[in-house]
Amino acid sequence: MKAIDLFAGCGGMSLGFEQAGVDVVAAFDKWQPAIEIYRANFDHPIFDKDLSEDDSADLIKSYAPDLIMGGPPCQDYSIAGKREQGERANLTIRFGQIVSEAKPTWVVFENVYNIERFGTLPKLKFMLKKAGYGLTAMVIDASRCGVPQARKRFIMVGRLGAKDGFLDEVLKKDFAKRQMTVRDYLGNRLGTQYYYMHPRSYARRAVFSIDEPSATIRGINRPIPDNYKHHHADAAEIKDGVRALTFKERSYLQSFPDGFQFPGAKTNVELAIGNAVPPALANYVARHILDYEKAHTEQ
Repeated sequence: MKAIDLFAGCGGMSLGFEQAGVDVVAAFDKWQPAIEIYRANFDHPIFDKDLSEDDSADLIKSYAPDLIMGGPPCQDYSIAGKREQGERANLTIRFGQIVSEAKPTWVVFENVYNIERFGTLPKLKFMLKKAGYGLTAMVIDASRCGVPQARKRFIMVGRLGAKDGFLDEVLKKDFAKRQMTVRDYLGNRLGTQYYYMHPRSYARRAVFSIDEPSATIRGINRPIPDNYKHHHADAAEIKDGVRALTFKERSYLQSFPDGFQFPGAKTNVELAIGNAVPPALANYVARHILDYEKAHTEQ
């Protein structure tokens, strides 16, 4: 199965699909720091290209992909973002246009969990259904799919000629019964029982134990402030040996392997890691697509 990754970022989706056995033949992105990371880790090309340009669909079609996947920039859907104002929201529509024109057998769309609250998603669904795709859509907790992180993501999978909901039970059947903890995934590799993750606001906790899933890895990583005040839900006091994580440790919590390289300035690397699709989550989705395809073609 040949795949193309749109809005590929530093390559979390590509890596997970490759690990599952999908042949990723090309990728596209427009943010140079992520492109540099991607090129350091994959042999196939990544194009520095604005996908809103009219000729992008022709280049994508020239690869004759069986699957197109992508997660258009999600800032406009995020809780802290501008909702769906501006060009980024339109990139979701552009994704639908490219898929409708290229007509791969499969399409995989990934985004923030609360995208369902906004008006762009129904437009995308309408476009894909008009193009002949049956759609399965759900919010998936990555910690049920081999990622040691309580990260919820919206996943929509389409297949030409299928019925809506065709992959629902296939995707759900192997969800882990409990969330994966950091210790489950890394053992004692962090060398600490407790660690600090900078919160969105100080109304939230910031100290976590390795015996729980990590909080969602974001694109910002800061040291513990000198004046940090203990939160009632913190797993420990700062004085108990708590420390912040390195960018490499944060990449582990995103399920990137040890050998994955992250060249570039630290702030860019942190942002690329936080924005990435966890490879283990992508791998989970890809394996179940391949299982369905195999069962379908053997009938």
